[in-house]
Amino acid sequence: MDKRAIQHSARRVLDPAVNLLASLGVSPMLVSAFGVAFSVWGAVVVARGSLLGGGIFLLFAGLCDVLDGDLARRLDRATPFGAFIDSVLDRVSEFVYFGGILLFAVRQPDGFVAYEPVIIIVALMGSVLTSYARARAEGIGIECKVGVMERPERIALLAIGLIAGYRLLMAVMILIAVTSHVTVVQRVRHVRRESMRLPH
Repeated sequence: MDKRAIQHSARRVLDPAVNLLASLGVSPMLVSAFGVAFSVWGAVVVARGSLLGGGIFLLFAGLCDVLDGDLARRLDRATPFGAFIDSVLDRVSEFVYFGGILLFAVRQPDGFVAYEPVIIIVALMGSVLTSYARARAEGIGIECKVGVMERPERIALLAIGLIAGYRLLMAVMILIAVTSHVTVVQRVRHVRRESMRLPH
């Protein structure tokens, strides 16, 4: 089963929740707002020393991130502006979570290894570049949902790392740092190939 099929299956599991929200008349934007709130509070929880709590909040934030888009489509409210706002809020969520993890690393009572903040920053840079590459590609009319490390994978790995503890979290950070930059290269190659097919 490929990655798209797995994502589709996961969304089907959430169909009852989407149906319930739709029947209650809940706005997709409200779901998005809750997602950002979970992210911000989760990042604060991480920065204050609770990786487990931060991981749980991240799972709720990720759930909202899936539900808002599906709900918008179910209610026939999916718009370009909605997609734009959703993308902006996703970046906010990523920045605050990586920031919370960075503060946690720096505030370790027994100090921190010098390279750990660098790994976290490189992972954040790769995550942002991955999303930016897709946004710029779609801005010139090229679909760019390619690469080994997209946002759902990043969220899932971060949540696992946070819940499992600091050592595994740093291993996850290294994985994200490497694979996100690989994804950027994959997207650059994809856009280069597809751009040659566009009319000049």
